[in-house]
Amino acid sequence: MAPVPHKPLLATVLGQRQERPPMWIMRQAGRYLPEYRETRTKAANFLELCYTPELAVEVTLQPLRRFDLDAAILFSDILVIPDALGQSVRFATGEGPLLEPLDEKAIDRLDGARALEHLAPVFETLRRLRAALPPEKTLIGFCGAPWTVATYMLGGRGSADQWTARRFALEHPKAFDRLIDVLVKTSIDYLAAQFEAGADVVQLFESWALNLDDTSFARQVIEPNRRIVEGLRQRVPNAPVIGFPRGAAGNLRHFAETTGVNALGIDFSTPIDFVNAHLPPDLPVQGNLDPLRLVVGGEAMESQARAILSAFKNRPHIFNLGHGIVPETPIGHVERLIEIVKAE
Repeated sequence: MAPVPHKPLLATVLGQRQERPPMWIMRQAGRYLPEYRETRTKAANFLELCYTPELAVEVTLQPLRRFDLDAAILFSDILVIPDALGQSVRFATGEGPLLEPLDEKAIDRLDGARALEHLAPVFETLRRLRAALPPEKTLIGFCGAPWTVATYMLGGRGSADQWTARRFALEHPKAFDRLIDVLVKTSIDYLAAQFEAGADVVQLFESWALNLDDTSFARQVIEPNRRIVEGLRQRVPNAPVIGFPRGAAGNLRHFAETTGVNALGIDFSTPIDFVNAHLPPDLPVQGNLDPLRLVVGGEAMESQARAILSAFKNRPHIFNLGHGIVPETPIGHVERLIEIVKAE
């Protein structure tokens, strides 16, 4: 039998500290790359780009051709799930995603029966990526966590405070629970199919975990994520999962312990000393450079990158940003950041 290739990033997710931390960058395939902008013109709209395997593979691989990164992350979007459930989803230039907001009756019309069929192009993209990637590179799949996806489905667009979704959850708890149930089941099916298509690890993006009190955080963030991890592992035993509860703050440890994720993504507002003081030393963490420091570069970036590397040197650590890379980021700054991490 041929030896199993070592994948440093996957090994770190599974709890093995590496000689130097592996790294990838959230949204590493995107608008800061001229080759992405060129490829984007070949699709009529953003969802078509996500659902066209040839193009999605191309943009997924573009950052690995430029940079010495340890993982490719599937090029897709968290809103393919509401699209697959039959909700109207479109992406407007300059406005971001726009959805037809759900009410109680619309929740009951969501149709999960054909969701995986609708998402078949995503699985084809993963199969092609698996065949194209060097054996030491980790392939990351993902989906949006239920609360984050629900905020878009209920509010119709992104929001600074998720007011519409937060109010709906309090005023219509039974209808909200029905929505979460649909999203949990569909997410389990979706992630299990991603593993079957070749993903090594998946990340749950809980991008709007902030702005919730403790009771709502437990109900709307922790419990749905726990159900997904548990349900996924019934289908894919020991499935490696990274949780990214942005804005969890003092709830980080509770989230990690209750959901059972293998590794925890840390946003850039979380103090690195807090992480080491409050999270188990053997829990792998991912993060957490402020994307704005990567835009500015120089000492503002380099000193903080080194501080993060030093703080997490004795635990399993994946170097990453504490949120997604932004379009204004100079490519030279990305190259310099990778040099710093690789030199450790």
